[in-house]
Amino acid sequence: MKVLSVVGARPNLVKIAPLLRAMTQLKQIESVLVHTGQHYDEKLSEIFFKQLNIGEPDVNLGVGSGSHSAQTAEILRKIEPVLVEQHPDLALVVGDVNSTVAATLAAAKLGIPVAHVEAGLRSFDRSMPEEINRVVTDALADYLFVTESDAIQNLLKEGRPRERIYMVGNVMIDSLQHAMPFAQSSTVLNDLGLMEKGNVVPFGLLTLHRPSNVDSLDVLSRLLRALHAVADRLPIIFPVHPRTQSKLDELNASGHPGLRMIAPLGYLDFLCLMGRARLVLTDSGGIQEETTALGVPCLTLRENTERPVTVTVGTNYLVGQNPEMIEAIACEILAGQGKKGEQPELWDGRAAERIVDILLREFSETVATSRSL
Repeated sequence: MKVLSVVGARPNLVKIAPLLRAMTQLKQIESVLVHTGQHYDEKLSEIFFKQLNIGEPDVNLGVGSGSHSAQTAEILRKIEPVLVEQHPDLALVVGDVNSTVAATLAAAKLGIPVAHVEAGLRSFDRSMPEEINRVVTDALADYLFVTESDAIQNLLKEGRPRERIYMVGNVMIDSLQHAMPFAQSSTVLNDLGLMEKGNVVPFGLLTLHRPSNVDSLDVLSRLLRALHAVADRLPIIFPVHPRTQSKLDELNASGHPGLRMIAPLGYLDFLCLMGRARLVLTDSGGIQEETTALGVPCLTLRENTERPVTVTVGTNYLVGQNPEMIEAIACEILAGQGKKGEQPELWDGRAAERIVDILLREFSETVATSRSL
């Protein structure tokens, strides 16, 4: 069975790593990795390849940045001849970035079956480009691998057949469990001065990059006021995304002694910080899941989430852009009154194994059927 896997951005790398490990352990699978180049600089992509032990991609499309339409179109244009040349039995896509939907479209038009890992997640907010990517990818995919029960219901409501939907767990948690022993050897706590006499100094961790939060200077200013209020009580480490940095420069906002802005971090350093933080504030999707798995309280700075299990079962709070709510929930957590959370179903570090087992079984049945005709 020849599987062509497609990645394009940092979250894709975290999700694909355990799948590549599971596939390379089996002689029945020939694995081909295509990197679209959607994220392409050292800090935002290459270091993740290294720290996740992902080998050099077999193909790098070198697409680079651009508008959503331009980037998606360029990936479509460049990946089609690769699919024709490689002629895989299956295209494997993960997550919800432009690379995910473009690879799915190209494969579907060529009659190549598509497997979507992390299917069925819905924010029900079509202003998010990722939501468009999720809906289109799931409409075309042949195998839909889901992380939580809400995703199953979403897919069924959209008319996807139940027999194509598989509850397998979460490959993000596979990567987290695999990487945590290495992350604990990180020197980042010492490097940032967060160790004092052998103990970790209490701190928070922040990520902020979504257009809805940073593109409007009014919204960004409002969030900064809330973050400064939290930073009055707890120092916050803020690895600043380049997109956010440009907006902060444009805003010319005054600094705050408790809000410590640093350069983007590699995967292992970030995991180390996340695992030791008193709380995490984020507008990311995957971090909502990782904090739930680690039992770390998370404040999601969005009005919606496509990962509701992190709120209903896990440690996540949906606080939006409301400064009063952000400060109030943060204070509640710092007072020891935050929710404890539980591990969602099948978030046990074995999702990739289940996915590969299902794909092999389905492929074997398809081959057997075709031979009998």
